[in-house]
Amino acid sequence: PPPVSDGGTIAAATGPASPPSPVFSPSPVSSPNPAERPSPIAIEASPDPSRAPRPRIVPPAVPTTDVARPASRGPSAAARAGLQRTLDRLRAKYGIPGVSTTIIFADGSAWTGVSGLADVEKGRPVTHATAFAIGSISKTFTAALVLAIGGEGKIVLDAPVKTYVPNLRIDPKTTVRQLLDHTSGLRDYFFHPRIDALLLGQRDREWDETDALRYVGKPYFKPGAGWHYSNTNYLVLGLIAEAVGAAPIDEQIRTRFLEPLGLGRTFYQGPEHATGSIAHGYRFKGSGVRLRPIDLADGTGIVPFRSVVTAAAGAGSLASNSADVARWARSLYGGAVLPELTLDTMLEDRARTAPDGASVPYGLGVQVVDIDGRPSYGHSGRLLGFRSVMRWLPEEGITIVVLTNQSRTDPALIARALLKQARTYPIACGGCAEQR
Repeated sequence: PPPVSDGGTIAAATGPASPPSPVFSPSPVSSPNPAERPSPIAIEASPDPSRAPRPRIVPPAVPTTDVARPASRGPSAAARAGLQRTLDRLRAKYGIPGVSTTIIFADGSAWTGVSGLADVEKGRPVTHATAFAIGSISKTFTAALVLAIGGEGKIVLDAPVKTYVPNLRIDPKTTVRQLLDHTSGLRDYFFHPRIDALLLGQRDREWDETDALRYVGKPYFKPGAGWHYSNTNYLVLGLIAEAVGAAPIDEQIRTRFLEPLGLGRTFYQGPEHATGSIAHGYRFKGSGVRLRPIDLADGTGIVPFRSVVTAAAGAGSLASNSADVARWARSLYGGAVLPELTLDTMLEDRARTAPDGASVPYGLGVQVVDIDGRPSYGHSGRLLGFRSVMRWLPEEGITIVVLTNQSRTDPALIARALLKQARTYPIACGGCAEQR
């Protein structure tokens, strides 16, 4: 198989996009670590008085068409043209084949910009409808699903994982919470020394969770004794969701989230096939921006290719367009998806992981990072041939998503430049979000 040389192995490509870059630096967590204690209820909040106020969002009706419609509010036509010029310039500067970005402003208006090609060989451009592999942004859907089931009293966060998947070979002390916040110690199967060759050698092979779990090695540490990002955690969470929810994870994500929110361009790849415009993923043999991209498509319509997507499962298998991902972020962190207590638990768990050495403050399936001194919630994603970032800034009510079909350049570079520009446009919220 061809060497993977655009930022490391496939394993690295499914983790958080990278350790925090100077663009999105970690946000210090000043609140004390709440005492760990068994809880008789499924969801237990961890008070964090230092948390910034979070707007409670009531999403407007979402258009069901694939192509975004022009907003009647928000930045002027000249401002939108300026954002597009910046996007075009940065895509060319970093040698990115194609990019899609959406900004949702505090008043609910949105701008979606696209640039470059979804399929280089055919010269097919990226459109507003084009779906990209979103990598570990998928974890936000898996975490929300587990927390939603937990909010119904069917999953207890501090219960042992073996309560729900008793046949799993795992330390019996490992809890559901430790999977969600990466304190389980489970080794990342995507870092097994043999897995790259297996995935690249048979790109059209379909994997299942049992296949992937064979490559989980010796734990990093005992459960709760540290923090280490691991895709294995979210593979297992998918198994828990299926066992308790009595339905495949793709069906549960669709019925609980995608359909109610009108996310018609989001797909759980493998069981589902993305329709319409789909971006091919690309790798490069070096860092030069003029190097010709190497297409990773395997002809199955699953991006970047079937083996890595099906091996990722609940850790990173979704594909979507930037408008859908932005709506998801705004709805999730704005309080329109999970009950308030459950959402607080998701966000405030970062106080538990901070003393364990989390490279980025991490809650239950959410990164909490500073962007130019302002806190944001979201996740980054990296799957071979694709790289993405999703952030929601509670103090400003702004959401930004950047999706690219390459994995060597951090899209946070584009996100920060566009945010800096977007902040110069006066947007009046006018009561669109109720401050807590």
